[in-house]
Amino acid sequence: MAVIVPIRAARPTVDVVIPVYNEESDLEPAVRRLHRLLEDEFPFPAQVTIADNASTDGTRLIADRLAGELSNVRVLHLNERGRGRALAAAWLTSAATVVAYTDVDLSANLTGLLPLVAPVVSGHSEVSIGSRLASGARVTRGAKRELISRCYNALLRVVLRVGFRDAQCGFKALRADVARRLLPAVVNRNWFFDTELLVRAERAGYRIHELPVDWTDDPDSRVDIVATAIEDLKGVWRLAAGASHAAPPRLGTQVGRFMAVGAISTAAYAALYLALRGFAPAVVSNTIALAITAIANTAANRRFTFGVTGRERLLRDHTGGLVAFGVAFVLTNIAVLSLNATTPGASRVTEIVVLTAINAAATLVRFVTLRLLMVHFR
Repeated sequence: MAVIVPIRAARPTVDVVIPVYNEESDLEPAVRRLHRLLEDEFPFPAQVTIADNASTDGTRLIADRLAGELSNVRVLHLNERGRGRALAAAWLTSAATVVAYTDVDLSANLTGLLPLVAPVVSGHSEVSIGSRLASGARVTRGAKRELISRCYNALLRVVLRVGFRDAQCGFKALRADVARRLLPAVVNRNWFFDTELLVRAERAGYRIHELPVDWTDDPDSRVDIVATAIEDLKGVWRLAAGASHAAPPRLGTQVGRFMAVGAISTAAYAALYLALRGFAPAVVSNTIALAITAIANTAANRRFTFGVTGRERLLRDHTGGLVAFGVAFVLTNIAVLSLNATTPGASRVTEIVVLTAINAAATLVRFVTLRLLMVHFR
């Protein structure tokens, strides 16, 4: 259930949503800065919507006060958490022609807001997204987040065959009527919401404009990287399993695609391992990272490498993937324990090198196992 504080203005052309959860320190400066930009520099009517998804601090009071002080600012209060849930609720209740959003930390430079919405307002595109991976983008963020972002978006391009480069950039705009058509089919209402929305938009034939952005990562971001990665991989698997696909490709094509999926999986494994290694022992970090990437690897190979879709024999295929995972699990943990015993002071880079080498040795087992299950035994 949502509670809306209405605005005091005529119908806007653009509605810029700021989804928030416990953002009492950042909310006011962000809203005032965005409001000032829309009032002083935007060539068409616009409003700000604060979408508060069940904050427990002073966010709600600050949001209500801002809506009372500033023209063309409304507040939407939700009783459940989830960034996607907040965006969907705000967009579905908006009277604007174009709906958009930006993160409360304003990591995307607001000078890009007009270029973001312009293609949608003009009718050039139905969807417009900020991209940190497009040519011309200027991005300031840590190496870990950069690696994870590139691996994730590469995985989307390989597994789901999407054309856009950056699914998760918190800077997007789309026609409101298009949002109303797409949102009922978007299952995820949390972090995977952005990716699923774009995949469904592209599959529906809508044009997606990508804008290179100036982006500065918020060092105080509270996003749980590991939990978000797990959620995203589950979402990718769901979208891949539900998509149609052509007949199985030839052996040479299978090998090439298997290697591409393997390279992406290896990079994702390394990123997850390093992220987990900051607070967990090597064996635990290896096990979790290997399990997550093994599931994603099997799903990707099932659809992309061997051309298998649907839920028929899904359990059997993933059981085969778990067998291959078991081989890699035993070999890599033996390697970790041996390395700790023989070289106690080994660096994390050394650990990654050794583990990657062992994973490479287990790759042949994975390919043969999956191919037998997904091609010969169907």
